[in-house]
Amino acid sequence: MTANATAHSPASAEAPAAEPAAQALSELMVSLRAEVPEALLVCMRQFIERHPNWDQYRLFQAALAGFLVQNGVQTREITRCYLANLFPAQGRFRCG
Repeated sequence: MTANATAHSPASAEAPAAEPAAQALSELMVSLRAEVPEALLVCMRQFIERHPNWDQYRLFQAALAGFLVQNGVQTREITRCYLANLFPAQGRFRCG
């Protein structure tokens, strides 16, 4: 599997000003492009179709954070991201 990560560029001067918290959060985000086996992609799409409150971004974030937590990463930020994706209605968990 290959992945490319690129940081989001800051908003242009012509764009309307974003809320400070939203802008700060977007500056912490990166985009990933990954090649995955077709079987994995098919299962991901089927899961998302059956669970409309999930999308590919939430699923990937939860999977990556879950993998890191299960493999010994013990940071508050990763744990919060994992919990935020599993329990989105809980406002006290935030990813980022």
